[in-house]
Amino acid sequence: MGPLLVLWLAGCLSGTWAVDRGNFKTCDQSAFCKRQRALKPGQSPYRALLETLELTNTKLTLQLINDNNKVRLLLELYRLQGNMTRVKINELKPLKPRFEVPDVLINDPPTEPLSLLSRDENGVVLSLGADSQRLIVSAKPFRLDIMEGREVLLSLNSRGLLAFEHLRIRKDTLLCNYFHLSPLLFLPSLKAKEDEKVEDGMWEETFKSHTDSKPNGPSSISLDFSLPGVENVYGIPEHADSLKLKATDGGDPYRLFNLDVFQYEVFNPMALYGAIPVMLSHSAQRTMGIFWLNAAETWVDISSNTAGKTVFGQMLDYVQGSSETPQTDVRWISESGIIDVFIMLGPTPTDVFSQYASLTGTQAFPPLSALAYHQCRWNYNDQEDVAAVDQGFDDHDIPYDFIWLDIEHTDGKRYFTWDPHKFPQPKDMLQGLLDKRRKMVTIVDPHIKVDSSYKIHNEIRSKGFYVKSKDGGDYEGWCWPGNSGYPDFTNPEMRAWWASMFAYDQYEGSMENMYTWNDMNEPSVFNGPEVTMHKDALHGNWENRDLHNLYGLYVQRATAEGLIERSGGVERPFVLARAFFAGSQRYGAVWTGDNAAEWEHLKISIPMCLSLGLVGVSFCGADVGGFFKSPSTELLVRWYQTGAYQPFFRAHAHLDTPRREPWLFGPENTALIREAVRQRYALLPYWYQLFYHAHHSGQPVMRPLWVEYPQDTATFSMDDQFLLGRDLLVHPVTEEGARGVTAYLPGKGEVWFDVHTFQKHNGAQNLYIPVTISSIPVFQRGGSIISRKARVRRSSSCMEHDPYTLFVALSPKRFAQGELYIDDGHTFNFDKQKQFIHRRFSFANNALSSRSVKSFLSHILFIFVVTLLDFYGKESQLEFEFDASMSVLTLRKPGVNAGLDWTVVLQ
Repeated sequence: MGPLLVLWLAGCLSGTWAVDRGNFKTCDQSAFCKRQRALKPGQSPYRALLETLELTNTKLTLQLINDNNKVRLLLELYRLQGNMTRVKINELKPLKPRFEVPDVLINDPPTEPLSLLSRDENGVVLSLGADSQRLIVSAKPFRLDIMEGREVLLSLNSRGLLAFEHLRIRKDTLLCNYFHLSPLLFLPSLKAKEDEKVEDGMWEETFKSHTDSKPNGPSSISLDFSLPGVENVYGIPEHADSLKLKATDGGDPYRLFNLDVFQYEVFNPMALYGAIPVMLSHSAQRTMGIFWLNAAETWVDISSNTAGKTVFGQMLDYVQGSSETPQTDVRWISESGIIDVFIMLGPTPTDVFSQYASLTGTQAFPPLSALAYHQCRWNYNDQEDVAAVDQGFDDHDIPYDFIWLDIEHTDGKRYFTWDPHKFPQPKDMLQGLLDKRRKMVTIVDPHIKVDSSYKIHNEIRSKGFYVKSKDGGDYEGWCWPGNSGYPDFTNPEMRAWWASMFAYDQYEGSMENMYTWNDMNEPSVFNGPEVTMHKDALHGNWENRDLHNLYGLYVQRATAEGLIERSGGVERPFVLARAFFAGSQRYGAVWTGDNAAEWEHLKISIPMCLSLGLVGVSFCGADVGGFFKSPSTELLVRWYQTGAYQPFFRAHAHLDTPRREPWLFGPENTALIREAVRQRYALLPYWYQLFYHAHHSGQPVMRPLWVEYPQDTATFSMDDQFLLGRDLLVHPVTEEGARGVTAYLPGKGEVWFDVHTFQKHNGAQNLYIPVTISSIPVFQRGGSIISRKARVRRSSSCMEHDPYTLFVALSPKRFAQGELYIDDGHTFNFDKQKQFIHRRFSFANNALSSRSVKSFLSHILFIFVVTLLDFYGKESQLEFEFDASMSVLTLRKPGVNAGLDWTVVLQ
């Protein structure tokens, strides 16, 4: 099998590097999607049985009936704290339990009482509390409307697309099984007036050479949502597409199904590695969110009454006084499970981020070093190669913090091991890095080589921890090691055992400066349907079909817990994973997968990471330079310049590409890359502060402009520039041969400062910026104070005790404020023992002051330089430099402690 696998992989990895669409389903090739999409908007067959309504302090329950087949559903409505509404729909009496997603919500969301305002034979009206919000339940046909005053915010089933395929007994097995099972089991199916016709794919489905047995039969669900007044929707990653989601009329819906997609195409709704079923809607009046809590394969259709209209057509509507209100309609379709949807009513973007964070948690607070630069390749060959690359960074004065080892470092693709010939002394290698205050990441994938001499495999098999096939044996498939088993990470006992394998006495050769990369965790199965696991594989009592998109989250969770446990709960972990789901932000970082060295892939990295940030995953990046193919020197430089301003900053390359360490492209390009990396290191205090806020409040680190300027319609479709926090605006150069870019500077009455030249520009304008190959257009918002470190050393840890430089950009009102957050950079002491410093800086009336937000340490780090942009007035008696032409005042050695209160008066 080994030689066969090698030949098979060679065929996959040779020739033209491009996705083979034929390996992945379209909606028409997915039986449940095709069935559901065949249902067109119209009169819903579902009716609310108002006589069954029950209202308690925590929820409303109500039965629904399908008048076509008489199957009843149970509707549950919850008013949640924080301006959210939860809607659950399940079969009233299913033949067997339907899957409900566990472990994603951080707790049972706290509820608030619903109050009944009115009731008649047509429906009921409930109060949602604040701001005259009401929930209207219409009986025939069933429909839900959420209103605020006279305005409809959102409607459910307004287009009649609620569809719930109830579990049933297969006709051709009913008589055979009848005498072996209780007749009561069949009542829901036997009582159905319309005995639904059997369609292709309901009980068995074949795609290419793979057959999916469906012992539970058809079980898909669907529900439509209408958003009056909305033209812009975002989210539902992961797709290589624009930030603003497109209408899907006439094409495939957006697909959410974690898959290993070989060099994906851009501007395509195909599924990729991760799936987060969260969509945000935004208008100048309100931001809302829809969280569809379902882990099965899901398709999302989007339609809009303004989609496809040209600018001229929209202008014509305006001139002619068209009264048509914009509206976006969204339809969610999932293969199994129940309907469990959270409606986050905002009304601001910040509110929606907080609401979603209250449900699924916030971004894990990474070690400071994880925000620095990472050097990776498939593969660094041996210990000598690692040492040479490490020394190369020193020789060329380029800082880095992590070097990575891919699958070739292992003993025959056996994870938790080392190749005894190439890496005979891993601790010596790690100690060499530690001596320079650097770190390593090794890959540990969730497919395990089936080999009776391999301890990891033997223990998993003996404990019964592998996923099972439909026939009850251990599920096996091909991946990098050859024939592989797949641990069942949905089993908490399996996760606990996996975590224990990261202990220093279990993972031989590991040390405290070694962290982990979980690749292929969709899971990837080279010889499986769509390069993944068969849907009828079993995780305990559940099919993979029910929980497929959860698998990657569980892998990353178990690994992160292992890294925490090995340190006795002291050290923060760093784990990178390719597959993810809602809640994955709690466990580490993600990246955009196997991209290519093409300009379009550089461009698409921006909206891909922006989309992830909107739904909780702030720690996102793309392989700098592109994983497949070889970048031109211009593309490589531009990618470093872009990656330096994205949250996760890692260069990575395929095994078959030429080496591309930063110094291999001539001294001029080395200098350009060095400058980009150094800019990243200088900004690490600001990055760390942003991640602190992401961890505490759920606010995205990298965010679209509309998040901070929600009424500025010019920003709603922008995805070639972005904000870091609210104070830095970045417009990377992503066009080949560009001689200029046009950046939009938002904010009427605001000013922005070029961080390189300190030149001031007014907001609310499109600014043309001439660029050269060295240009990285970045602007600081007037009215902000940003902390930097001017002394860039070989790694972030080497900069720990260096002083800070404050860049004070004055607003037109001569005011500015900012923050500085400091802790030890790597432990949980900031949380468990409250050991941190959090300062707020303000500049007003020609005085710069520092006050505590909440500090528990008296640090002895100093503010070394203060640079004031757009300063005019009296100068300081301290050591200073004043550039009158640019109105820039630089104070040197003000001698103030970063951890104490102080005021510097300029007089």
